[in-house]
Formats: sequence, C-alpha cells, structure tokens
Amino acid sequence: MIIAALCGLLGVSCSLEEKSYTEIDMDEYIKNADEANNVLMGIYADLCDEGMYRYNLSMLLQMPTDMEKCEGSTTDNYRIVPANAYTSVQSDIEVTWEAINKAIYDANSFIRLLALNVESFEDESDKALATVYMGEARALRALCYFELVRWFGHVTLNTDPMYAYKVSLSDMEQDEPEKVYEQIEKDLKYAIDVLPYATDDNLRTSNAYRFSKGAALGLLTKVYATWAGYPIQDESKWELAAATAKELIESGKHSLLTEAVDGNSGFEQLWWNTCNGVWDPTESLIEISFYSPTSTASGARIGRIGKWNGTLAQGIKGIRNNAQFRCIPTFLEDWPDRTEDLRVKLSVADYRYMDQTKTKYDLNSSDRNGNIPYDESQFETAFTGNDSNLKTRFTRNLTPSKWDTEKYVKDANYLVDQNYSNINWYVLRYADVLLLYAEALNEINQGPNATAYEMVNMVRRRGFNVPLGQDGSPADLKDGMGYEEFKQAIRNERGYELAYEGHRRQDLIRWGIYYETVMQTAQDMEDFVDGGSSVYIAAQYTQKGKHELLPIPYRDIQLMPKYVQNPGW
Repeated sequence: MIIAALCGLLGVSCSLEEKSYTEIDMDEYIKNADEANNVLMGIYADLCDEGMYRYNLSMLLQMPTDMEKCEGSTTDNYRIVPANAYTSVQSDIEVTWEAINKAIYDANSFIRLLALNVESFEDESDKALATVYMGEARALRALCYFELVRWFGHVTLNTDPMYAYKVSLSDMEQDEPEKVYEQIEKDLKYAIDVLPYATDDNLRTSNAYRFSKGAALGLLTKVYATWAGYPIQDESKWELAAATAKELIESGKHSLLTEAVDGNSGFEQLWWNTCNGVWDPTESLIEISFYSPTSTASGARIGRIGKWNGTLAQGIKGIRNNAQFRCIPTFLEDWPDRTEDLRVKLSVADYRYMDQTKTKYDLNSSDRNGNIPYDESQFETAFTGNDSNLKTRFTRNLTPSKWDTEKYVKDANYLVDQNYSNINWYVLRYADVLLLYAEALNEINQGPNATAYEMVNMVRRRGFNVPLGQDGSPADLKDGMGYEEFKQAIRNERGYELAYEGHRRQDLIRWGIYYETVMQTAQDMEDFVDGGSSVYIAAQYTQKGKHELLPIPYRDIQLMPKYVQNPGW
C-alpha cells in the first residue's frame, strides 16, 4: 500500500532537505511514532487540496445562497458552478469527489498500518502517541466522510484500504447515508475517547491545527445536527447533538475568543489570527493551515483564501485579489442592529484597494474613473436611500472582509502572488457549536429554554463587543419567543456570525429550504434595485430536489453500473 506524506504540510514549509515519503511500502515503514507522524501529516495535507478546503469546499461549492454569489452575470468559466448550471461531467465536481475519496483512502491505509505495527514499537511513549495518532486519523476520516455524504448523498462506505482490490468496479454499490453517518459517529466517539483537549496535550510536540478532543466533540455535534435535518431527518439525533455540545461547553476547555490585541474586538482577533498563521485553540476547533514561503515552492500547501474571497484590490503588494466571491446586499439590508453589530462591517467590505498605501477607495474606483475616496456613510445610505447607482454597485461589488489581505496580513505572512495566500481557513469554530446547541435545545423542547437563550446571547454580545455575561445587553434576543420565532432567530444568527465561512449552503439544505431561499433571494435582489436579479442567475438553474446534492461524477457512474445517480442529474 502507498500513501503520500508530503512536505509543505499544515503550517510547515517545504525544503529540499525534508524527506518525502511517496510510493513507500508502509508495511516496512511505520516502525515508530516519528514515522507514523510523518505519514499522518500526509492525511492532513490532503485537506489542503484544491478540491477540498483550498478552494472547492471553502468557496466555490458554497454558492449560491441568500448571502453569497459569484461575480458576474453569466455562466462563463468558473461561474457555471456558483450558478448551479453545471452537469455531472463538471470537472470541479470530479475534483472534489476524487479529493475526498483520496483522503479517505489515505486515512484507511494509515489506520490499518498503524494497527499492524504499533505492537512492534519499542518505546512506551511511542505507543501512547500511536493511540493519539489513531484518534486523529479516525477523526480525519470522519470529517472526510461527513463532507462526502452531505455533498453527494448515497456513497460507498469503505474502511478497508484493500477494498478496491477485493470488489470490482462493476460490483461496487452505494450504502444508505444512515450507515455512513453511523461510521462517522463511531470514528468520532473513538477520537473523543483517546484524544486530549488542546490545552491538556502533553504528548504531541505541537498540536497546532491538529484534531483534539474538543474538535471531535464539536464536529460530532455538527454531524448530529445535519443527521437530524434534511434529507434523513432523524430527529432523535437532536438529543445527541445537545448532549455532545453540552459536554464540550461544560468542559471549559474552549470558549469564545474575547482577548484581543491592538485594540481589536474579540471577533476581529479571529481574522488577525487566521490571516497570520497564529494558532489559538480558544475558539478554533478545526482550522486548515496554509503556508509556503513562496508561491512556487514544490509541493507547497498554499491556499486561495483572501484572494478569491477577499476584498477587491489591484496594484497592491500581492499584485491583485481576484475577489470573485460577492456578498448579497439584501442579506445586509435585513440585518437588524446594522450600526451596532460590529460583525456587519467586519464581515463585508464596501470598499476596494487601488495601491500599496492600504488606503480604502470607493467601489466605483477604476483606472477609468480615477481613485475615488471611500465614503463610509455610503454603507447605510445604500439601504436607506434611493441612489440606484449606489445600490447597483452594492449588488455587484460587495466582498467579504474577514480575510482582508491589506488590513490583516502582516509582512511576515504576506505571499506576493495574485492567486494564492498563506491565510488559514476555519472549518469549525466554538461559536458554531454554541449556536448548534441552542438550535438543538429549541428542537427538543419545541421552544427555547434559558440555556438556549444564553448560548445565542453570548455569541451576539461578543459581536456587539460587550461582556459575555452582561444580561440585559442591547445585543440580547428579546424574551418570550416561541418555537418558530426562535428557530428563525437561530437561522439568522448563524448567518450573522458565520457569514461567508462555508456553512450557509449546507445549513439551508439541512433546514429543507435551499430552493425556496434561492428563489426568494432573486426576488429580494430585484426589489432592492431594478435589474438586481440579473446578477443572481442561479434562480434560472436551481431546481428543488436536485441541487441539494451534487451529482455523482458521470465517469464514475459509467465505471460503476450499480451506482444510482442522484435525483435530477
């Protein structure tokens, strides 16, 4: 069996002196903890693939929703995917299918070979590390299967790296999603049992950007919440989601990030950290680390974060930001407390950069129009006034600001390239778990209790930059909500807190409202400004009962005749 333990790993630069364990018979390789760790790092490196969190799972496949769309109004080139206009032969879908399955295969190989070799480890401390590494590998496999099943639906569950040699493609069949979820649950429970919390880890030399007990608990909470929703809708899983989230929260090992430097709010500190490779497990549960000293480093694990989904910029130190990811203004129009909630302006950029001075310019600035100074008051004017030109600019040119390269990235982490960056990606934050816990409690009790309110209000207070324990804060939700009203409040709050972080589409799908939301957003855009819907062309292509899942790639359907294609494809 072979597996790649590549250089340029998570948070590790690549050099010619480092070994690259590629095409190696690992039955003869994993003989101690150091060797096991080298191979395990290859699985982490799989998460940096273009088809995974480098691009597709973080950005490209996350559109469209009521919050985000792609630049432009056609289906040319990459735009075909955010428009939901692709078919089962789309290369981006094939790339993601391959990348997730490769990571699962690599995890399966490592789990098998570590189990075969661990008894031969001579050092007892190596055996203790091997247990942790096994927990990490199973958590990584769970994460990858979670992505595979929620994006593609009916897939083959395989925990045996020799499976492909035992079963011919013509005989390969899909498993029910419930069976896949059961394996995910099993893997994460194992990881929870053997992994230490990040702050308690005295075995690994470094646990930066690696699975911990808290990460496994948080991911399992999200798995249960997804399992409880569309399309499986096993509502019994809400109890398990609540219990799992409660264990994480009551451990006291993680919390919302409130400590800040340089006068930032705690919420803003999240983006300073992830834009500069600063590992802080306070709130970061699962984070993908991208780093390369140069964009051309062989095997470098570089990302696209802040370039494809960053602020509009040209003539900057990094040449330019493609900034093809666009924010939808009607989501902001409906955001209450727009002027008091710091997350609004920390999430959305209504400006662009035109030079290396880091000066903000108007969205209408261009070489043709000259560099027009940025007017901060335009943000509120766009929603309260009748300036159709301003509204049109907002419809076309708002971008995320969480990964603002010119604001956050320090010189030591700056990658001078027009396409790539060293900015990390949050897969799961503690705030996400708090909101899932509140959602689970509301579902279980058919209405919110005091704990559900507390979870949401903590998140909101941090967004308003007030003390988390300040009851009666202007950030708090109103009392006396019923089940439906609180459910909608949770759905809104997940949008406000997690905006553009790759959660919205899957949230809308598990809530069973994806199609309806896309259609309503097109109408909202047209209501915002005449012609607004023309840049939200997804409404022309999105179909109910089809776009809740990606298609199984056509070539794989041809190779595996027992496979059944997803509905509508």
